[in-house]
Formats: sequence, structure tokens, C-alpha cells
Amino acid sequence: MARRYDCNDATDRTTGLREASSAVRRGELVVLPTDTVYGLGADAFSSEAVADLLAAKGRGRNMPTPVLIGSPNTLHGLVTDFSEEAWELVDAFWPGALTLVARHQPSLQWDLGDTRGTVAIRMPLHPVAIELLTDVGPMAVSSANLTGHPAPEDCDAAQDMLGDAVSVYLDGGRTPGIVPSSIVDVTGEVPVLLRAGALDADELRKVVPDLEVAH
Repeated sequence: MARRYDCNDATDRTTGLREASSAVRRGELVVLPTDTVYGLGADAFSSEAVADLLAAKGRGRNMPTPVLIGSPNTLHGLVTDFSEEAWELVDAFWPGALTLVARHQPSLQWDLGDTRGTVAIRMPLHPVAIELLTDVGPMAVSSANLTGHPAPEDCDAAQDMLGDAVSVYLDGGRTPGIVPSSIVDVTGEVPVLLRAGALDADELRKVVPDLEVAH
């Protein structure tokens, strides 16, 4: 039976975050608010939990799950060949709606789907998400919807779709909006904008002038 906690209530928030942390460590799924839409999350290092996440969404391994982190410092243990420009993007736009596609450390024991040695990684600008991520570490997080359905801006919509496939719902109220994060590939010599979302190319070029746009 799924449990739901109102994170706008201080007591409920404390209990909810504790229960969500425990659930993640047990390999279960949780729903959490972010600065874009609600996310469905699992321990990034539990291949079984990530497989459960994909199954709950009805999503295949060909669409790997992004990873959310609670601090830029976490990147040091997750990525390799991270360029100076990539760090400049982190400094300018994290926490926030910027996802970076980077090469992950080959030694990492995780299975996020068919990633071909890369990981899409982000630090969200939401206090509930950051607090959970700071406690449990990197989480595989995808939008909390069934594949083909709209991404949820409130907890009700997420729970209607995912039901008891999720152990803990953290209700942070309505999220700021459905504009997705922008995605920049930093695996090559120059950053490449793969998806313009909350940040457009002009905004990103203020930090990395040689940014290219994928066609």
C-alpha cells in the first residue's frame, strides 16, 4: 500500500523524507517533486530497482533513465573526462533545469538502460528533492507518468497513473511547470544542445560561446 506525505507540513515532510529514504534503500520506488515535473525515482545503483522503474512506466531500456544528484560534488565520483566548459555550465545553472550528458566512470556498478557509456545527470532546484538526494545519494529519476501520458505537475496525477507500484509519494504541491530541462551533451570537444527546454541556446552561449545545436 502506497504512503503519501504532505511536504508542505513540517512534521509530515520530516516523516515522508525518512520513509522515502528507507524505501529507496530497500530498492523500492518513490515519487518526488522537482523543479520541472514530478519524478519517479529509485536507487541508481540497484539494477532491480531501475528495472522496476522502467516497468512501472512501461518504458524500454532504449530510453535510459537520467540520474539526479543533490550536490555538484557528487559528479567527481560519477563522471570522467568532464571538461572545463562542462564545469562552467554546472557553476552557472545548477541547481536548475539543465541536464548534462557525460561519460560515466567505467567502474560504476549500475544499469540505467542502454546508455553506451554515458549518463544524463542533473541537480534539481527543489528543496524536497535535494534533501532526499543528499540523504540517499544518486537516484535514477524519470517523469512520474506512464509512457505516452502527460508528465504530472501534481502528486494526484502521478498517483493516479502509478498507484501501488510506488511505495512513497512526496507531495510538494504543484510544480512550477512542465517546461523540461535543457539537455547538453558534454562528451565531445564542444558542448552540443540536444534539447532546448528551460534554457535556450542564447542563454547557454553566455557561458559556453562555442555551444553547437544538434540538428
